[in-house]
Amino acid sequence: MTRLRHGAPEANGSPSGWQDETSYPALPEPDFAVRRITLIVLLGAAIILPCVYAAAMAYSDFRTRVAAATDATVRTVRIAEEHALKVFDLNETLNARIDDLVRGLDNDNIRAQEAGIHDALQRMGGGYPQVAAVSIFGPQGSLLANSRYYPAPHASIADREDFVGIRGGRILEHISKTMTWHAGTGEAVFNTGIARRNADGSFAGLVSIALRRFYFESFYRELLGPEAHALTLSLRRADGALLASYPPRSDEAPIPAAFASELAGNSRSGILRVGSSPETGSGEILAFRRVGAYPVYVSCAYDGAAIWADWYRRAAVFAASIFAPSIVLWFALGLSLRRLSAEEESWTRWQTEASMRRSIETAYRQARKMEALGNLVGSVAHDFNNLLMIVAANVQIARRRGANKMESELGAIERALKSGQSLTRQLLGVARKQPLRSETIDLARWLSSSRELLSASLGPKASLVIDVAPHIWPVEVDNAELELALINIAVNARDAMPNGGRFKVRAANLHLGRESGFALDGEFVQLSLEDTGTGMAPDVLAHAFEPLYTTKPQGMGTGLGLPQVFAFCERSGGLATIESKLGAGTCVRLYLPRAHGEPAENSLAEPCFDDLTATSSGLRILLVEDNDEVAASTEALLRMMGHEVTCVFNADAATQLIESAPVARFDVLISDIHMPGDKNGIDLAELAQTLVPPLPVILITGYAQELERARNGTARVLSKPFDIDLLETILQTIRRESEERMPTAGKSG
Repeated sequence: MTRLRHGAPEANGSPSGWQDETSYPALPEPDFAVRRITLIVLLGAAIILPCVYAAAMAYSDFRTRVAAATDATVRTVRIAEEHALKVFDLNETLNARIDDLVRGLDNDNIRAQEAGIHDALQRMGGGYPQVAAVSIFGPQGSLLANSRYYPAPHASIADREDFVGIRGGRILEHISKTMTWHAGTGEAVFNTGIARRNADGSFAGLVSIALRRFYFESFYRELLGPEAHALTLSLRRADGALLASYPPRSDEAPIPAAFASELAGNSRSGILRVGSSPETGSGEILAFRRVGAYPVYVSCAYDGAAIWADWYRRAAVFAASIFAPSIVLWFALGLSLRRLSAEEESWTRWQTEASMRRSIETAYRQARKMEALGNLVGSVAHDFNNLLMIVAANVQIARRRGANKMESELGAIERALKSGQSLTRQLLGVARKQPLRSETIDLARWLSSSRELLSASLGPKASLVIDVAPHIWPVEVDNAELELALINIAVNARDAMPNGGRFKVRAANLHLGRESGFALDGEFVQLSLEDTGTGMAPDVLAHAFEPLYTTKPQGMGTGLGLPQVFAFCERSGGLATIESKLGAGTCVRLYLPRAHGEPAENSLAEPCFDDLTATSSGLRILLVEDNDEVAASTEALLRMMGHEVTCVFNADAATQLIESAPVARFDVLISDIHMPGDKNGIDLAELAQTLVPPLPVILITGYAQELERARNGTARVLSKPFDIDLLETILQTIRRESEERMPTAGKSG
């Protein structure tokens, strides 16, 4: 279907203000799903890749921190080991020189020469900052001479560990534990000593040099420099006893078990991860080396917490440099996703609006087409109605004049008249101009009584199934139009099932709301009519409700059946839908509004009138009809009934005739509604009602909209082509009413 879009008029004469949509290239529909997935992938990559890169760099930097700490620890311990080795080698030299100084002297000789020995000891040890004092002890541990004091105070080291050890020949005790120098300021020292021997090799005493702890700690402080917060340098005996440390530690501070194990095994050097691993944020890296052949070890420990603290600072700066632009990118991608969602929502809303606009345009074009077609069909049906009126009136005239020899011919004409009336009703129904006589119908009873009619419409090969839900609601529709709608659907089902099948009628109550997708809201009865026929192709289904569209062979269908069904449901306040699939049959659903009144007792029966004879006392009738032949035949028929008839061409002429009479000249007015001139039949009826007394009016029309307006007044209304007997009945009723008013008027006069 070619769609129209509002635009400039075309040069080829297309309707002004509308332009063919096919002249524009179709807009490609954006693939929002692909764009959303792309943005999500980019956002994920923008999050994951920087995080992975940051984690890899942070891990690499941490390993670098650990390696640098290990390297610093090893370098530092090497320097401390070289320094300690020089100190202890110097001590060995000093001890040997002092031993040579007093060799061969016993205790008495040393005391006798104490002054000279004191000066010599002072000269030997006074030039070295690490030396606190040089002392000579006798074989019983008594102090014989000292470099710092003269005369030497009375003191004994007979019970001191290093003296006992050296006298016993144990090498470890060549170096004492840390002690406080009592004779001085109380500074901490540790002693290194060698045994003095007599000529026979017996133990003659001890030469001891006291080394200052502070000297080592000062050197360690200068060596560590800025890294003193992370590194700890220690000097220990082979048994783990602490000699010196920086930062200072308590002498009783335990040493790590791994280090103690290495000391016990006399290891020369090593690197240990002691305590918890630095990877956990605690513990330390410890490197140690033995000082030459001396029973002394130098160790350097790097605190793991310091490694982590340094790494945290670097990682924070690194993360800020990476994630600052990443956060901006995340925000941009997140904003793009939000904009995409807003764009998709706008696109969907625009598509919905465009779809609604196209639907409105399509409905508008369809309405215009149906209006044009309705006007055409209505005009044809109106003229056809007039022809039927002429034929029907003349048949009645022929019968009343006693044309007995032409009974069969007149019967054929009357049957043809009924077919013509049915066709006219279909045409007017499609054109929305067929008058509807809405009444409340009990659908269960109505379907039951219509079974024979539907079976006859289906033919002998098809089976009929009627399924009505319990407590089905009554409906308010035109009985004849509903019957015609079901006959049309049944005939289509018969043609779709040439080899037989099943036609099922189902009725059920239904509540419809906005969520149903229909433009209906309220309580309805759904009447489903299903067949098992050949079904319809999609292109045929799209035109199923269009007037005059048919796929049947020429002469087999009018294309008015389903359009009549659709028009009937729509004018009744409901809706008709159709579903079909090739090889699967067709289902037509009628949605009829629920009626809240009681069903009419005679809603299933057609009105029947007995033949009436002409009255002896006729009425004075003013007949208004623009069609000469209809007027002539109707006038002749009314005169045969015994009435006096005055015929005029239109409502304007009738108005002049009524207004010019000084007194009432007519008993009843019979008028068509649709006539040429300034006034129509309804205007004429309204004028007749203003007369005193009011003039009874019978209006005749074939248009639904005019019929509805006429029914709002007090006029009696007949739809074309009307039943002659019904007209005569109405005239007799008017005559009786007129006779009843006359005595009343006389009494009141």
